[in-house]
Amino acid sequence: MKKVLRKAALLLLVGYSSLQAPAIAEVADRIVAVVGNEVIFKSEIDTRELMARMQYPQIKQDKGLSRSILDGLIDQKIILAKAKIDSVSIDENAVVSMASDRFRELNAKFTSKAEMEGRFGKSSAGILEGIRQELRNQQLVDTLRRKKSAGVTVSYDEVMAFFTANKSQIPQIPEEVSVSQIVRFPAVSEDSRKQALATIERIQTELKGGADFGVLATQYSQDPGSAKAGGDLGFVRKGQFIPSFENAAYALKEGKISDVVETRYGYHLIQLLSKEPNAIHARHILIAFERKTGDFSGVTQQLNSLRSDVMNGKQTFADMAKKYSEDPVSAQLGGLIILGGSSKQTLSPAALRPQLQQIIATLKNSGDISEPRKIDPPQGEPFYAIFRLNDRLPAHTLNPEKDYAYLEELALADKNQQIFNQWMQQLRKEVYVRISDI
Repeated sequence: MKKVLRKAALLLLVGYSSLQAPAIAEVADRIVAVVGNEVIFKSEIDTRELMARMQYPQIKQDKGLSRSILDGLIDQKIILAKAKIDSVSIDENAVVSMASDRFRELNAKFTSKAEMEGRFGKSSAGILEGIRQELRNQQLVDTLRRKKSAGVTVSYDEVMAFFTANKSQIPQIPEEVSVSQIVRFPAVSEDSRKQALATIERIQTELKGGADFGVLATQYSQDPGSAKAGGDLGFVRKGQFIPSFENAAYALKEGKISDVVETRYGYHLIQLLSKEPNAIHARHILIAFERKTGDFSGVTQQLNSLRSDVMNGKQTFADMAKKYSEDPVSAQLGGLIILGGSSKQTLSPAALRPQLQQIIATLKNSGDISEPRKIDPPQGEPFYAIFRLNDRLPAHTLNPEKDYAYLEELALADKNQQIFNQWMQQLRKEVYVRISDI
């Protein structure tokens, strides 16, 4: 388990390691490893070790941490070399978006841009690029790791053998909750709708006249996550888009452009780049509805009415969420909130945004439903929602029968790590690696 913690300490520093060197620049630097044509400096190890010990006090006395970090960096560089050979692709739009988020988090820690640039000895653009490159590298590593773990399963006997061997090291399971939501956005005024439609139709005319879709998306699209990439949304699995958007996109032939498509976000023009049975690669141009003057009174009245019907037993929360919620992902699940990429129906309250943590804390019993609350997300438009506490599981020691699903995840992760370690041993035979004392 300690090795897992060390690995987490390394990975959680992604996006910051390339920024910390000035803090220890006065220390004489030296090369501690050569991997293929790349080198690893002692300063990079020292920086990651310092940050790891700051974030994880429990590993303060771990004398093997620096070597663990070095091994992790070597693994990363070897995998990156393999990724280039195999021409592994990643979602560049997601990398750009995550880098921007990390940059904003970092910038918020300083009183001014000048202070941040002085601290790191780089321009803001250089800091952002450093974060982006680190995140891109980690995405490549994660993609290859997922390929190696695809199709790997664990039997009941393997799970129980893992539990027997590791039960003294498995930490207590923290509190978890199961939460559902019904989300509603304010109505769009007719003026806002007309203005957005006029703009998207003007862009449509330019496209019909031979204009380049990517150029127009960069120039006009109001989707901050894709506009800079020419509207490119990358490959997206079926079921992840709003139904009206997804239906229009799947109906297209490759290379073709849709008519104007309306979603709750606004009006879209969609171009299908390629299609697979369960995923599409598309790009779009969005002209968003102006909601600053949106009327929330009708939204709160509707949510109060839905809440009353559920509490009086006239309807179930899940049915109301499927019918009325404007969050497409949770609506399909009867309002159930799950973490991205997870199939678990429970989550740690700490994984929720602070505003939602406060709301859930007021719900004491299973079945309690909150009053309509206005939610102001870090990005995107505000909305109103009601939340239902489906269940609250207190912190407890792992029980292999009651917590089998959680135990199975741990056993599967351990098995995948063993497969990964064997793969890395093979790759190390293919890539030149020389290590010095650290």
